[in-house]
Amino acid sequence: MARIRKAVSYRRLERPYTRISKFKAKSYIRTTLNPKIVSFDMGNLRKKFPYKVMLKSKSDLQIRDNSLNSARETANRLLEKTLSVNGFHMKINLYPFHILRENPVATGAGADRFSTGMQKSFGKPIGQAARVKKGRTIATVSVNKANIELAKKALHRAASKLPCSCTIEITENK
Repeated sequence: MARIRKAVSYRRLERPYTRISKFKAKSYIRTTLNPKIVSFDMGNLRKKFPYKVMLKSKSDLQIRDNSLNSARETANRLLEKTLSVNGFHMKINLYPFHILRENPVATGAGADRFSTGMQKSFGKPIGQAARVKKGRTIATVSVNKANIELAKKALHRAASKLPCSCTIEITENK
């Protein structure tokens, strides 16, 4: 199985023409992949916590679904170990709608005979990404006042898994 390319390859926000249609001849993207994010809400979903700690993006970019999932896993692991499932509520605010495509290029001996080149290339779907604008909230953790520092630590660990620099903001729920 081929390895995925680095995040630098897909970080820029360029909006390519994409079309998914129920008529196959009019559809450019043949399939839509399942996102790798398992769940978007974790922890105690019913309780209202007084404080909200948010992870916000400092730049415009695309974030792949596998990096969003790894950020979610690291933050959730720390919060569940220390606070248990009932001590927090974490929400991933992004959904990877954008389909990433790649034009396959043959390599090796005799590749020039098999390769079709770049004429009218559209590419095959290889993954999904969430499109993020500057200042957009990536993840939110709701906790009690005593656990704000732990939530900041969890979001700081999550930010290290993302291909952008992030800020952490704290707000009080009214």
